[in-house]
Amino acid sequence: METMGTEPRPVEASGTGRGTEHMRAVLQQSYGASGVWHCGERPRPVVRPGQVLVAVEAAAIDRGTWHLMTGRPYAARLAFGLRRPKNPVPGLDLSGRIVAIGPGVDQLAVGDEVFGAGNGSCAEYAVAAADRLTAKPAAWSWTEAAAAAVSGVTAWQAVHTAGRAVPGQRVLVLGASGGVGSFAVQIATAAGAAVTGVSSSAKTGFVRALGADEAIGYENAKLSERDPFDLVLDIGGGRSIAELRRLTAPDGTIVMIGAESGGALLGGVGRSIGGALRSPFLRQRIVMLASAVRQRELAELAELGRDGRLTPAVDPHRFTLDDAAVAMNLLVAGGQRGKIVLRIGSEALSER
Repeated sequence: METMGTEPRPVEASGTGRGTEHMRAVLQQSYGASGVWHCGERPRPVVRPGQVLVAVEAAAIDRGTWHLMTGRPYAARLAFGLRRPKNPVPGLDLSGRIVAIGPGVDQLAVGDEVFGAGNGSCAEYAVAAADRLTAKPAAWSWTEAAAAAVSGVTAWQAVHTAGRAVPGQRVLVLGASGGVGSFAVQIATAAGAAVTGVSSSAKTGFVRALGADEAIGYENAKLSERDPFDLVLDIGGGRSIAELRRLTAPDGTIVMIGAESGGALLGGVGRSIGGALRSPFLRQRIVMLASAVRQRELAELAELGRDGRLTPAVDPHRFTLDDAAVAMNLLVAGGQRGKIVLRIGSEALSER
């Protein structure tokens, strides 16, 4: 490891063929649809105290990336830039090798293979806070590891922190074929729950392969006719609070994980807040999940990966930085199975 407190020394990432000062990245100068993304060059980021520089092998995109690309709901611009994104490089999820460390970092070293959340991960290099990374399990490929951070931690917190799942419970995952849903099915199964996953009918085989005890197409799902569930994970916010309550046992829990409905100003956040405000007056618990990537949950995911109980589901389409806009279009169309990943480092080079 480099000596703590010394100036970080950039190290050329193996196989990139780039210089030490610039890098290729997905760039965005304004809010809008996927057409605002283009691939170009910009200076390599510089690490600050508590950060590391990662040579990115792979980066994932998800609905959160879409919200930051479009600037919707508009309330999000208060944090990410009123007229244009503060950070012109999108992306959070990443996997790769540490090539430089900043002052104050004493748990990671140059050469470590890691995954987690960075700042502008859709690039050849990205900085990340050291406490938002952990060691990559050897059993996971770079693409699998890149898929794990945001969606995996969100699913972990939904099942364990908010959902308080215990063995033997009946768990319903609404939106089981997407990024968060594919992790939630596996994490709840690993917790000993009996899992029912709901997706489009075309993806029920995929959901069953994740380990769900039952996979149902939402086109044919008559969930209200079934026994109520102990824990309902609502991913995407397609159902009303009243409907979710009917699907949940009298003393059960509903965890609301994002919402893609609602107005342009707040999106579906208002629905989630409304549900959470009603919770103290009900036997049922209604929890609005506001997830954050932390090293503790990343380490839990990695442990499940080492045990073979969790394998990140990566969509089979193969994308590189140059295909980022196409990848986003697939996400918007809902055509993905699992997490969409951009191959950036050695895996991308091997396909050229």
